[in-house]
Amino acid sequence: MLRRHAALSCDDPDRTRLRTRIIEGNLPLASRLARRYTGRGEPYDDLAQVAALALVRAVDGFDARRGTKFSSYAVPTIVGALRRHFRDTTWAMRVPRRAQELNSMVRAATTELTQRQDHHPTIVELADHLDVSVNDVLIALAASQAYRLMSLNAPQQKANDTEAMELTGAVDPGYAGVDDHLTLLPLLAKLPPRERQILAMRFYRHMTQARIATEVGISQMHVSRLLRRSLAQLRAGMPS
Repeated sequence: MLRRHAALSCDDPDRTRLRTRIIEGNLPLASRLARRYTGRGEPYDDLAQVAALALVRAVDGFDARRGTKFSSYAVPTIVGALRRHFRDTTWAMRVPRRAQELNSMVRAATTELTQRQDHHPTIVELADHLDVSVNDVLIALAASQAYRLMSLNAPQQKANDTEAMELTGAVDPGYAGVDDHLTLLPLLAKLPPRERQILAMRFYRHMTQARIATEVGISQMHVSRLLRRSLAQLRAGMPS
């Protein structure tokens, strides 16, 4: 059928019908390959869909004139699509491909060394076995934490079943205050000394305008005007 399909012209209606028959006839192959990857956290229906789409690409890309078996071309195409699916879509967080590959290597090495040595391998033992650096092993272990993230609504047994969301810290509002403080320093330095003094008395010592006027030796109305002018100048210099 593949040779007949290749011999037909693109506008021949029999070519489309024959293509459909070829795809349908090879769907069991795609399904078997998809089942190999079940039990890894992905629903079989999703894997079957990925395999079926890869089968369609294999049918369209196969060159029957080469004389090779279709399965020799289709199987690597479908398996490659399934592996890319796990690499690109099943991780809860996006991590570099190298980290994903290291994670798979470390998991396989951990199983092998545990059976061989009858104890869980250390990071150094894993690095020696895989001929990679200790830092590479640490990267792989850190990447494994990003594969399946815990729900914020999951109860925490060590915290009397309190949801994780309730234990999550919030952003410290003081951070914004630090930014404002650093921005205000050069703006304050540009003000005349008397205006800086009045601002300090009003907003740091919390003095009334009347008391400020008495200590500085000016009228309360003058104090009010200086405060308005100083604050307007500071606001103009702050980022919007």
